[in-house]
Amino acid sequence: MARKYSRNASSDVERVMKKRKAGTLRSGRSKKKVTSRKQAIAIGLSEARAKGRKVPKKASKKKTAKRKAAKKRKAAK
Repeated sequence: MARKYSRNASSDVERVMKKRKAGTLRSGRSKKKVTSRKQAIAIGLSEARAKGRKVPKKASKKKTAKRKAAKKRKAAK
């Protein structure tokens, strides 16, 4: 089975996580300090995508909404 994320993408995320831990990681336009681990990972993956690294596409919001609706229908039965 092939890797989902390239080694370079992993190193990009690792670099961003170190910046977050040091307290120097800032988010996009607002330039607010990032404290959330999940947000830091998202920033790292986003930067990796911008550099053309091998990273899976973002999950579409429509797909997740359909899944939630299907779960509700299943639970109602």
